[in-house]
Amino acid sequence: MKTSGIIPVLLVDDESHILLSSESVLRFAGIREVRAVDDSRQVLPLLDQGEIGAVVLDLFMPYISGKELLATICRDYPHIPVIVMTAADEVDTAVDCMRAGAFDYLVKPVENSRLISSVKRALEICRLKQQVTDLRDHLLTNRLKRPDAFSTIITASPKMSAVFQYCEVIAESLQPVIIIGETGVGKELIAKAIHDLSGVRGKFVPVNIAGLDDNMFSDTLFGHKKGAFTGADQARSGLITKAAGGTLFLDEIGDLSELSQVKLLRLLQEQEYYPVGSDIPLVSDSRIVAATNRNLREMAEAKTFRNDLYFRLCSHQVLVPPLRERGEDIPLLLDFFLQAAAQIFRKSTPSYPAELVTLLTSYNFPGNIRELKAMVFDAVARHGSGILSLERFREVIGTMPAPTGHETLLSERLNDWLLESRGRFPKVREVEDLLIDVAMKLAKGNQGIAASLLGFTRQTLNKRLKIRKEKGD
Repeated sequence: MKTSGIIPVLLVDDESHILLSSESVLRFAGIREVRAVDDSRQVLPLLDQGEIGAVVLDLFMPYISGKELLATICRDYPHIPVIVMTAADEVDTAVDCMRAGAFDYLVKPVENSRLISSVKRALEICRLKQQVTDLRDHLLTNRLKRPDAFSTIITASPKMSAVFQYCEVIAESLQPVIIIGETGVGKELIAKAIHDLSGVRGKFVPVNIAGLDDNMFSDTLFGHKKGAFTGADQARSGLITKAAGGTLFLDEIGDLSELSQVKLLRLLQEQEYYPVGSDIPLVSDSRIVAATNRNLREMAEAKTFRNDLYFRLCSHQVLVPPLRERGEDIPLLLDFFLQAAAQIFRKSTPSYPAELVTLLTSYNFPGNIRELKAMVFDAVARHGSGILSLERFREVIGTMPAPTGHETLLSERLNDWLLESRGRFPKVREVEDLLIDVAMKLAKGNQGIAASLLGFTRQTLNKRLKIRKEKGD
């Protein structure tokens, strides 16, 4: 399959005027990769090159007939859908072609909309088959084909590795993608990686649509004609034009107004849009990748986000895990941000105590990677000499939210205690000891971090631990 992400269509007909008109119709509809041949002997060599996604085939041609080609393609290239387009309006012929494996049967003269619809469906089937093959290969090999596309994302997490593998599978489909994740997890980096993997020739054009009303959204994306509104002294192209043949990344899609949602839905369904002040639609061939930190499914159920737009965007969903679920990434990110900050502030990269990693991995990071970066840069900016101080990190973190998994650990320990005590109601001292045990385990034995989790001072926790030790606990 072609690595550019755009799957070519092959038109085969011995009548040149039909080839020309069909090619023009498809190109105008946004199907830009169209190849046309008027000699049926050229078809099989082209298919051997592995770059064709669908074939539109006439039945009656010199040299090799369409019926012969149909049988050969369905036998030797079963992944390529074949659309028969012929003047033979005969039921028996149509039935024979469909039995032989034709994807569709069109009778000349074919309406433009019918041809476009059939070709788009055939290309979609081809893409889905290719995705299934790619996904199977990734599951079997468990490795990336293009790790360089993710070089800007610092991670050693198996969860992120699974995300990368999925991105490789869907990148070339050119269908819409929705990237879901909390603020600061790196959704735009994932979108850029998908763009790079897709192999498209156009640019990656990001835009944050949070806070844009319908007029600003339309003007920003679609552009406007001269005189469309007061102050429109000259025509201006929108970002869709800038992203032609590439990727348009819409961040914070959950904040889109209802009117703008309708316009985006038309763009996704018809690949058409209207510049402000124009009644002539323009065709777009840019891929839409959207991102949100909101639950679009809940918004759709609450009627605050269009259900049809939600399902259109969710052709592919990429779920980016938060930093608190990727503790193995924290040491890598810490080293990376320390070096970056030191370079910016023109300082030597400071060393840090081992307990800093324990402190950070015990924190929930509601702001994710962006919050960690801000912490590190601030600490380096304030740093003078010697080992990096923990105090600034403790000041920012404050009384830390309990780390992920604390509910499970607490419930397990409490259940164990109830079994041992045969249901006796626990005393305050026993509950305190239980909480101290869980906090120490979550903090990996670091008393300062455990004290922060419990809301104690370090001295208070140390005193309680000494008392327990003296009692022989």
